[in-house]
Amino acid sequence: MITHDQTNPGSSRRDFIKTSTAVVVGSGLASGLGFPGAYAAGTDEIRVGVIGCGGRGTGAIDNVLSSATGVRLVAVGDLFKDRLQDSMKNLAKHGEKAAVPADRQFVGWDAYQKVIASDVNYIILATPPAFRPMYLKAAIEAGKNVFTEKPVAVDSAGIKQVYELADLSKSKGLAVVAGTQRRHHAAYLETLKRVKDGAIGDVVALRVFWNQGGLWTKPRQPEWTDMEWQLRNWLYFTWLSGDHIVEQHVHNLDVGRWAMGDKLPVRVFGVGGRQARTAPEYGHIFDHFGLDYEFDNGVHMLSMCRQQPGTPGLVAEALQGTKGSCDTQDGRRYEINGPSAWKWSGEYTNPYQQEHTDLIASIRAGKPLNELRQVADSTLCAIAGREAAYTGKVISLEQFMAAPESIMPGKLEFGPIAVPAVPVPGNGQTM
Repeated sequence: MITHDQTNPGSSRRDFIKTSTAVVVGSGLASGLGFPGAYAAGTDEIRVGVIGCGGRGTGAIDNVLSSATGVRLVAVGDLFKDRLQDSMKNLAKHGEKAAVPADRQFVGWDAYQKVIASDVNYIILATPPAFRPMYLKAAIEAGKNVFTEKPVAVDSAGIKQVYELADLSKSKGLAVVAGTQRRHHAAYLETLKRVKDGAIGDVVALRVFWNQGGLWTKPRQPEWTDMEWQLRNWLYFTWLSGDHIVEQHVHNLDVGRWAMGDKLPVRVFGVGGRQARTAPEYGHIFDHFGLDYEFDNGVHMLSMCRQQPGTPGLVAEALQGTKGSCDTQDGRRYEINGPSAWKWSGEYTNPYQQEHTDLIASIRAGKPLNELRQVADSTLCAIAGREAAYTGKVISLEQFMAAPESIMPGKLEFGPIAVPAVPVPGNGQTM
């Protein structure tokens, strides 16, 4: 419903990846899905409703319409009419598969409810992260399968709610897949399988990075209220994005947890600040973080991320084991070093498309994938890291979740909304 925009929207974000997917389509399996209205009578049609029509939402529609046969876009919603209209124009290339009638194009604060109430059985959530717990709740309670972009919350109160929804979605037999697409990336899957099979021995240290230059901003227009300006520039406000460590670096933290058997670290401390992006158009988030995560077995994970204009990029993970090491750099390098040396040389598939292929195949097979708790854990990892940098304190994840707090505004409406001060470590401020 709210626009989710990104610098490199849609499938173009990884143009180097060759799309090559195949899916075995099941039939007559609707009874195994555990929710009403799964398919149109006598078919296994996937009827997609999308909430959030910005760059990522439009890209996700491209991905899902290319991911399997029998997929059709039937409802869309966004807070802003111009974003919805732009998305519909961009999707015209799909012809009838994306020909959503005007009475199923919803705009406004309640657009998400109208999309979910439409004749859909597959919801895509591509809004700013702040709204994920609310929209997940509405979709899961309505018995819909969900593809949700990452992260799934911006604060500990949201994570607590998502944990409850993870249990509810499983009890309903629903499929929920998250936009942590490395979990559906053939090269990552094979590399991490080798790590788990002992190719580098026991993991004793990890390093994870998302370092890059700057991102887009939308110049404020005279007719915009404070709320509209923040929504259209959602990246730069912690209540909307969670800060870039949560919105973006969650990918690398997720890979680190994956390598550690999906464990959560027990504590985190570190530094962060706002050095390059200090102008008012950049809201109040930090532009760099450097953190140390500790797991219960004493293994440490160095985490580093930045968004600073003019700086070189590095998006990568490195694992050190007792018998070797592993290096992954998205789209460039996947290798094991040491006695079991190995390099990925397989055919690439587009993970942004594959995650939908996998989700749809699981629905049709009556064996729904459910990644909601997995992505919630990685989101919690990122949120705790943010709070460690904001406060200058050591954050225990267990204690952090024992007293969950919300950073969401009291009312969601157009009008005045203050920009919080930039957090200063040591003054007790967390927002």
